[in-house]
Amino acid sequence: MEWSDLPIFLAIARTGQLAKAADMLAIDATTAGRRLRRLEKSVGERLFEQGPDGQSLTPAGERLLTHAREMERAAAAIGRRDPGGPVRGTIRVSVSEGFGTWFVSRHLGTLADAHPGLAVDLVASSGFLSPSRRETDVAVLLARPRRGPLITRKLADYGLRLYASREYLKAAPPLASAADLGQHRLIGYVPDILYAPELRYLDEIPGAPEPQLRSSSINAQFRMATYGAGVAVLPCFIGDSSSQLIRLLPEIVLRRAFWLVTHEETRHFAQVAAFVDWLTRLASRHRAELEGA
Repeated sequence: MEWSDLPIFLAIARTGQLAKAADMLAIDATTAGRRLRRLEKSVGERLFEQGPDGQSLTPAGERLLTHAREMERAAAAIGRRDPGGPVRGTIRVSVSEGFGTWFVSRHLGTLADAHPGLAVDLVASSGFLSPSRRETDVAVLLARPRRGPLITRKLADYGLRLYASREYLKAAPPLASAADLGQHRLIGYVPDILYAPELRYLDEIPGAPEPQLRSSSINAQFRMATYGAGVAVLPCFIGDSSSQLIRLLPEIVLRRAFWLVTHEETRHFAQVAAFVDWLTRLASRHRAELEGA
């Protein structure tokens, strides 16, 4: 048996797809397939079955996986990668639309500078990919997962406030307290297609009416507020970025948190460790911006 073939076996077992495993290890899929066949020949049994969604382990593969994990842990204990060194390969990261658009993407070039061989797929959308099902390598969620083979830590707290444009406020009734919100046009989420209960911001503001203008996109809500359509609840790292928006009612501050989640079997992969380290340090440096201090 060629011991160097075991990392390929592990990568395929974890990703469920030969192509994804090859990307993770920064090799081409043809080489990965050839070395998998060599490993199967040396073991004398088929390790994977090909299905419509990729590769799944055979009983022989399940047995080998147990031993391969033990060997991987032993190798990691003998000598670990230099955490400051460059890494190669591809990593997929799932984040909320607002955090991905307004925070992560703004700084992502610094990660690329530190690791020129690292490719990042940033999935910033209304909804999340699942680390448990290996749809993503890293996820930044709005709530802590309650189950699954996951490693979870709080990444950062963040604040949300009410914002409106100067133009809107010039023509609108006075807004001196939450009781005045009933006289204003509010902007918010479409209530029956919220992808996370943590987005029910207006429920926490006494006197806030139902939003008249609604969107599943926080970016669309930001645009509506910027163009004078009404009053919106926005994360401070989004609302404070615009010179056209004004913070309203300083006594109303909502608090939420971002949770950083990885799969327990892939958290030590070089790509995952590099990204997690980078994002953790980045969030710490920008704590005041995220919290809206």
